[in-house]
Amino acid sequence: MDETLAHNWGWVALRGLIAILFGLLTLFNPGITLVVLVLMFGAFAFVDGLFMVISAIANRHGQPRWVASLIGGLLAMAVGVLTFSRPGLTGVALLWLIAAWAIGPGLAEIVTAFRLRKVITGEWLLALAGALAVAFGVILVARPGIGALALALWIGMYALASGVVLIALGFRLRSWARLHPHGAERLA
Repeated sequence: MDETLAHNWGWVALRGLIAILFGLLTLFNPGITLVVLVLMFGAFAFVDGLFMVISAIANRHGQPRWVASLIGGLLAMAVGVLTFSRPGLTGVALLWLIAAWAIGPGLAEIVTAFRLRKVITGEWLLALAGALAVAFGVILVARPGIGALALALWIGMYALASGVVLIALGFRLRSWARLHPHGAERLA
């Protein structure tokens, strides 16, 4: 398994936990205003990107695969900052912003999983997380007329599903690191 991911399994699982919490909050409060939704999404995108960046650079030395995660994390952080700097975005603009945030990092996760396919079994979890993100973004682009309430529910369902997959991946990475301690130690 990719030692960088295995060594940083906790960050992957933490991303999943934050996604689940965000998803549950959104699903239990679907009547929130668009401004609150924008701010919640901005915080989620920024923190999710921050964890991706930390995970990518924590043990980047000698690992050629860290750049895709770094770029995906930086894109997610930029979307979070942009969301906070422009809270008056229209619903359609928010929709496109969220779609770009989902598709960009999702593609980066798919690329990383594709590179890992010859190294590990279970890389499909990362590919699935990426595919969920891309599918979510495509659905938002294909259905731009949905209302803020429907958007909140879609975001909540996506975040919840993505969080479950990321937690499963995090624990799979932890198991791999325990079985291959020398692979993870090369990074120290």
